[in-house]
Amino acid sequence: MLAPVSIDTLQVNVGKLCNQACHHCHVDASPSRTEIMERKTIDRCLEILRDHPSIKNLDLTGGAPELNPRFDNFVIEAKKLGKHVMVRHNLTVTFDGNPRTKESKRYLPEFFARHGIEVISSLPYYQEYFTDKQRGRGVFNKSIESLKLLNAQGYGQEGGPLVLDLVYNPVGAFLPAAQASLEADFKRELWKQFGIRFNRLYTITNMPIHRFRDQLERLGAYEEYMTKLVNAFNPSAAFGVMCRSMISVGYDGALYDCDFNQMLEMPIEHGKPLTVFDFDHDALIKRRIRFASHCFGCTAGAGSSCGGEIIHE
Repeated sequence: MLAPVSIDTLQVNVGKLCNQACHHCHVDASPSRTEIMERKTIDRCLEILRDHPSIKNLDLTGGAPELNPRFDNFVIEAKKLGKHVMVRHNLTVTFDGNPRTKESKRYLPEFFARHGIEVISSLPYYQEYFTDKQRGRGVFNKSIESLKLLNAQGYGQEGGPLVLDLVYNPVGAFLPAAQASLEADFKRELWKQFGIRFNRLYTITNMPIHRFRDQLERLGAYEEYMTKLVNAFNPSAAFGVMCRSMISVGYDGALYDCDFNQMLEMPIEHGKPLTVFDFDHDALIKRRIRFASHCFGCTAGAGSSCGGEIIHE
């Protein structure tokens, strides 16, 4: 049984609305989702960040988090508190905008740069076929153009202040290859083919929940994939799982040990449902983390977290 060691990151899902509907999405995000975090919940998250200096990072996710109408203000106010803000940006939302209101998001690269936001973006591969297979037709070309816009703002420059990280998920029921070697491949190919630079590549194991699990079950491959994860269990990776140093917040303010538990509606166990409105830092540090079979996705091989591999060579 692993216990929490700190709370240095508040990871907040500000809504499930997205301009895409990716095959591997564990959130089940799509243009048809209506769940959006309300202003009072965002304000309470900002109060928590203000009252707890030890929580240094705000990690904004979705859906496409930029589609929450209060996203910009959330970012601006968190930066005023001196927090490091990370945005899980899918790249294509810059061009697609809001699928409901048709509101443009072309300003995002400049907005991110002006506020010094760390941008973390999914790019399944540096080739069009594999990226579009996982995320939808036309996604690769939009992603490349969006990366160029971020580079034009100064993102991805070695030693520069504006950090651009990419995220790789395998296309299919496979464990990701070594992060360092994949990063070298991505940096070489994206520069050679498109003149694109980025800082780091994170490799993340596909979690056997929601759409990806449904896909595995349709193919009759779910049990095989779970066996692969269990057989690759690495105790060293288990000690570094992200749930030991973060709290995940749902769009409605409910608290979870991690983003994956959130999507499986497995709230924190502490005698009663905990939300941001009864946030108790000391009690959360003493809580018992909830584990289930999907957690083997985080402990397989070199491990997997929102920051990529847990164990680095």
